[in-house]
Amino acid sequence: MTAALAPGPPRRATLAVLAKMARNRLSVMSSMSAHYGDVVRLPLGPKTLNYFNHPDHAKHVLADHAANYVKGIGLTHARRALGDGLLTSDGELWRKQRKVIQPVFQAKRMARYAGVIAREAEDMAARLGSARGQTVDVRAEMTDLTLRVLGRVLLDADLSEFHTLGASFEAVQDQAMFEMMSLSAVPTWVPLGRQLRFRRARADLQRVVDQLVADGARADSDDVVSRLVESTRAETDPAVGRRRMRDELVTLLLAGHETTASTLSWAFHLLDRHPHVAAAVHDEVVGALGDRMPVFEDLHVLPYTSAVLQEVMRLYPPVWILPRQARESDVIGGYRVEAGADVLICPYTLHRHPAFWADPERFDPGRFMGDAAGRPTYAYIPFGAGPRYCVGNHLGMMEATFVLATVTRALKLTGVPGRAAVPEPMLTLRMRDGLPMTVSSW
Repeated sequence: MTAALAPGPPRRATLAVLAKMARNRLSVMSSMSAHYGDVVRLPLGPKTLNYFNHPDHAKHVLADHAANYVKGIGLTHARRALGDGLLTSDGELWRKQRKVIQPVFQAKRMARYAGVIAREAEDMAARLGSARGQTVDVRAEMTDLTLRVLGRVLLDADLSEFHTLGASFEAVQDQAMFEMMSLSAVPTWVPLGRQLRFRRARADLQRVVDQLVADGARADSDDVVSRLVESTRAETDPAVGRRRMRDELVTLLLAGHETTASTLSWAFHLLDRHPHVAAAVHDEVVGALGDRMPVFEDLHVLPYTSAVLQEVMRLYPPVWILPRQARESDVIGGYRVEAGADVLICPYTLHRHPAFWADPERFDPGRFMGDAAGRPTYAYIPFGAGPRYCVGNHLGMMEATFVLATVTRALKLTGVPGRAAVPEPMLTLRMRDGLPMTVSSW
C-alpha cells in the first residue's frame, strides 16, 4: 500500500502561518501538533515542511536513518550568516571538523576544566552577592560567564577583553533567524538595518578570530585554536583556510556559550517562580559540599541539582528545532516523505508530548529523580541525537551544575516555607522579553 501524505493546513494559509511564526514560532509548532497530530505537512510558499512529533520519528530521522537526512531549512539558510562551521556543515567537511574538535571534550579533560568553572562560578556568586537591592539582567550575566568559561577552558584565552562579542553574536543570530523566516528571499545587498548590523558584526568577529589565532596558536598547545590552525594549514588557498578558521571559531564561540547561557537563564527564572525547588537545591548543595568549591567528582553527589537542570531543558531545550532534508524518499510513521523534502523534529513540543509527560507544562524536577522506565529514550533529546549529538554536552552540563549549585547556595532565598523571611531581597533577576535565542546541535 502506498504511504499517505501527512495532514496539514492548505497552501493558501502560507501568509497567515508565516505571520504567526514571526510572532511566536513555538506556539505555531504546538498548535499544529495539537490540531493535526504527531505528523503535520506544512506548506509554506514554494516549500513544504514535514513536521514529526513522536519519539519513534525522532529516532528514525536522527539515528536509525541519519545518513539519509542532511542539515535542512534554517541551518542551510544560517550558513549565509554563520558560514561552514561545525553547526551548519555536512558530509566529509563536518566529519573532518568533528574529528578535530571532539578530543577537546574527552571525559579525561573534564576534571581539568572543573577547577576553572568552579572559580568562575564562585566569582559570579560574589558579584551577585554584592548587588543587594539591584536588578540584574540574568541573561547578560550568564552570557558573560559562559563566554569567560569557554575562553579559559577551550581557547586558553581571556574573552572578557572583547567587549563587543555579545552584541556581535546577537546581530549574527538575528540575521540567521531572519534568513530562516524569509527563506533567504531578501538579498544580502539590500541595505536593511539588520543587514548593516550583520556586516559590522561579521567584521568584528573576524577581528576577534584573527587576534585569537595570533595570540593563541602555539606548537606545544592542544587547545582548540591550535588544533584549528593545524587543520586549516592543509588548505592550499590561504583565503579558504582563513575563512574556515573564522567559520569554525565563530560557530564554536556561539554554540559553546549560547546553549549553556540559555539553560542557566531559564533555570534561575524557574527557581524564582518555584522557591521550594530553590530551597531543595540549596539544601542539597550545602549538605554535599558545605562551603567548599565543587570538584569534578561532586557531579555524582548533586542528583537533585542535576534533575532541576534536566527539567529546565525539558521545558526550554537548548536545541528547540532540528531541521533536516531527505536525500532520498522515505516513509516515517506511515507517511511519505519525498526526496529533497524538509523534515522537522522539534524537541520543544516533543518534550511536552502528553503521551509521554504527565502534566507536561508543569515544572517538576522529580521527573528525573526516579526510574525513567516506560518513557522512550527519544522523548527527551535536549542535545539532539544520533551522530550529530552535541559534542560539548558534558562540559555544558558540568558548567550549568556548578553555576546553579554555587549561586543558589550563596544567595539568600525569600518565600521559602519554614524559614524566616529575609527583610530585603538579595537581588532581583530579570529576564529579557521573549524566548532566549537558541542554536541547534553540533
